[in-house]
Amino acid sequence: MQRWLEWGEWMVRQFHRSSSAVEGRNGRLSQLYHNGRGLTKCRLAALTVIHNYGVRRSDGTIAAERLFSTSFPDLFDWLLNQMGELPLPRKSRHRVVHNPLKLEIVPA
Repeated sequence: MQRWLEWGEWMVRQFHRSSSAVEGRNGRLSQLYHNGRGLTKCRLAALTVIHNYGVRRSDGTIAAERLFSTSFPDLFDWLLNQMGELPLPRKSRHRVVHNPLKLEIVPA
């Protein structure tokens, strides 16, 4: 019986170690580092904002609401209000394709 209990405890410890790398925000960030993509300071800051103000729990709260005990506007709506109107796309240039077989001037 003791052998089975020890084996069970060992399995639980192994499962905890293998699953902790993929759980939560730190697990996700460590996977991004591990995948060789790296994280720039700007990308890490953006991921932090999304985590604190964009991800909602099943009870409908975000991390910042739980920490500061106050409500915050929806992140997507706030971002749209900050951006303003999008600029128009650039006009495309009409490229002239030169055909060397077509002579403009025919020698006389």
